[in-house]
Amino acid sequence: MNSYDVVVLGGGPGGYVAAIMASRLGKRTALIEADQLGGTCLNRGCIPSKTLLRHAELIEDIKAAQEWGIETGELTVSLEKMMARKEQVIKRLRTGIAGLLKAGKIDCYQGRGTVHRDRTVSIVGEKTATIQADKLILATGSVPYVPPISGLDKVHFHTSDTIFGITQIPQSIAIIGGGVIGVEFACIFQSLGTQVTIVEMAERLVPGEDPDAAAALTKALKKKRIKILTASKVEEVAEKDGEKILTVVNAEGTREQLHVSDLLVAVGRKPNLSGISDLGLAMDGPFVKVNQQLETSITGVYAVGDLIGGWQLAHAASAEGMVAARNAAGETIDMDYSVVPRCLYTHPEVASVGLSEEAAKQRGYRVKTAVYQHVGNGKALAHGQTDGFVKLIAEEEYGEILGVVMVGPHVTEMIAAPSAFIHLEGTVEEMAAMIYPHPTVSETLMEAAAKWLGQGIHS
Repeated sequence: MNSYDVVVLGGGPGGYVAAIMASRLGKRTALIEADQLGGTCLNRGCIPSKTLLRHAELIEDIKAAQEWGIETGELTVSLEKMMARKEQVIKRLRTGIAGLLKAGKIDCYQGRGTVHRDRTVSIVGEKTATIQADKLILATGSVPYVPPISGLDKVHFHTSDTIFGITQIPQSIAIIGGGVIGVEFACIFQSLGTQVTIVEMAERLVPGEDPDAAAALTKALKKKRIKILTASKVEEVAEKDGEKILTVVNAEGTREQLHVSDLLVAVGRKPNLSGISDLGLAMDGPFVKVNQQLETSITGVYAVGDLIGGWQLAHAASAEGMVAARNAAGETIDMDYSVVPRCLYTHPEVASVGLSEEAAKQRGYRVKTAVYQHVGNGKALAHGQTDGFVKLIAEEEYGEILGVVMVGPHVTEMIAAPSAFIHLEGTVEEMAAMIYPHPTVSETLMEAAAKWLGQGIHS
């Protein structure tokens, strides 16, 4: 039986990063992956969806260019070629991860691992094996949550795991769930000419985001003729002659029926507990409970990523993987969630970091905000993308930046700058004092900071 200092269960963004870090710290490391390296993010999430969203963005740009005197003739779309390019991107990144693991001299086991109380892990795959672990890092990720809707089990529907396998562009699609996954797929399908309807139980789309950002996104999606039903739930689903029939009821009790060719269920994800049930770990609701060092209720067993809930973001999982690996290697490091950027790759994009205005007030801060609209930004005007803003949230007395919310073009790239300010405990004065390149959308950060100080030139 092979013995290892650290065994990682799961090869997603939390698991493979943890394995590489553990190996670099001098620990003999093994990684077990039941499916493909890269986990949900690379194979069925972040990367394929962003690749298709890039295609959607190009389609929108081509259509917009006709109003600018640039005419390309009739636009045609090949879903087959789009999906093929998506697969090329995935395979290239997957190969890169395999190369990193090989370079780190990490033993990779392809198969389904089951962890036992004596810290042996039995692996069933192309080859059967049992290995011994001194320390364990659990990174088994999550799977789509399917709600108990009447009739849903009797119709064909997609989840975020299966939707990338479609071979034809749907004529119409209903998306149950108006969170991050739902609104991103709404943008993809709308650009392909699909009639899209989003059904969301909460009062607004992306309920976890800033209300102003949610309102701006909702306005933009409605402009794209995406039908949005908030404060509504799907009561029943049926199928007749290949058509899905959804009975939707709103907060007032009014019912309506939706008739669509395809159905996507995107109401969230639940932790994948397969392979670890024998451990009897303490739980926090549906998630594995961990302390600040990401250690579970069993000493020497750590957990990261979607398995423990929290932000359920790939970059958060990778950060957790590094912290867990360092702790498994003998250090004592706390996980810091104070600066976790959140991004929606919709059209327009949405990005935020730090505390929301409401959360800052709940923590006792005296909060002052400033909002700068992109309609006054030269680069946004030149690009024809003025539906957006920057919202700056700061502590009133000393001007410490607590949070930033951004809506508009390229904001998922720009959010790294305010993340750095918050990480370094920067102030509004410091943000306003920087010289920003012109013309850029990033200038809106300076404009918002100057407005907060009452020194705005263009506001």
